[in-house]
Amino acid sequence: MDMSVNVPIDDPKADTEWNDILRKHGIIPEKPPSPTLMIEEAIATARDHAHQNRLEDKDLDQLDELEDDEDAEFLEQYRKKRMAELFTISRTSVFNQVYPIQKPDYSRDVTDASTNTFVLVHLTSSLGANSESRLLTELWRELARQFGDIKFCEMKADMCIEGYPDKNTPTILVYHDGDIKRQVITLGELAGTRTGIRDMEKLLIDVGALKGDDSRLSHSALPAVNSSLTGRKAMPPSSTAEDDDDEWV
Repeated sequence: MDMSVNVPIDDPKADTEWNDILRKHGIIPEKPPSPTLMIEEAIATARDHAHQNRLEDKDLDQLDELEDDEDAEFLEQYRKKRMAELFTISRTSVFNQVYPIQKPDYSRDVTDASTNTFVLVHLTSSLGANSESRLLTELWRELARQFGDIKFCEMKADMCIEGYPDKNTPTILVYHDGDIKRQVITLGELAGTRTGIRDMEKLLIDVGALKGDDSRLSHSALPAVNSSLTGRKAMPPSSTAEDDDDEWV
């Protein structure tokens, strides 16, 4: 004799008291979360994040204009934080220009200087016909004006390394603590001829020269760039073509 009991089951997705009992005893699976609820939670989280960061892009004059809309104590704390940040930036902004360098001064102006700050060297095209190199020269000037606490240098590639292939220009060398931390060969590792300030800012963040919440950044949500930036060790300026040809080509 068949002793099995047929348990009546409503629509398993229905929100009924009987289904709640069945779910409690594991007879039917738990009801999947409502996509509407998930969307509402995501929107609420985004609104909360926007509210918490509503003052991030405001300068001191704009903060003064918000006195009637914001909690006075919170606004004063934020104003003090911003003033301290601006003071630090002002005190450390000692460069604010692109420095042309020569090989005899490379050690002093780049390697030694990097013990105190990040130093970035742009090895430019020696032929002057490289469009990416010309683009980076313009970006270099803008970055130097924008981030005066970072030292931006420029040098013709063949004056730095004899026989350096022009096809490898522009090359970016990132120095810190007296050593090369990153090298980027051509803008193909970024966005090619479409490389812009945001791409360069993303690189500066990646190498640690900037913090992601730096108020000077052109935009808080920076586009991703190629994360496979080369980690090959660059040759010092004293290297010759015979010594480093295989490394750089």
